[in-house]
Amino acid sequence: MNRMKFIIGGLVILAAVVFLVISATNAGAEYFYTVDELYSQGKSVVGKPLRISGAVIGDTIQYDPETLTLTFTVAHIPADKDLLEEEGGLAEALHAAVSDATRSKLQVVYVGPKPDLLQNEAQAIMTGKLDEDGVFQAEELLLKCPTRYEEAVPGQAEN
Repeated sequence: MNRMKFIIGGLVILAAVVFLVISATNAGAEYFYTVDELYSQGKSVVGKPLRISGAVIGDTIQYDPETLTLTFTVAHIPADKDLLEEEGGLAEALHAAVSDATRSKLQVVYVGPKPDLLQNEAQAIMTGKLDEDGVFQAEELLLKCPTRYEEAVPGQAEN
């Protein structure tokens, strides 16, 4: 009888641990999408933690320094490295994305200081949630400006 109590108690503890691990994993999961992939998911991704990548369209950048509200639009860029290479590398892919009026676009809102690297054709990698209106509410914003880094490489290589 005592042995049965220990077995049942052990199974209850094991079930609780498994439940907690699964809950924590699902709660912390972020899915990485391109703009096209995001739109292909439809309403199923609204309100869920997401990471999105796109090319910043410079003409759409608006910043209110009083409220620290930054809005801009990103255009779809491929996530596949082979596709990026076919387009001539990241810098060319970003330029093509911004120049192509037929590419999918996503409006982004970010509250915080305006990053120095926010400019036309920068790659934006954003973490946040898509709202009901289809606007991406970014909580974290990372920017890559490939032309800036390409210029720095020859000088670093010579040293």
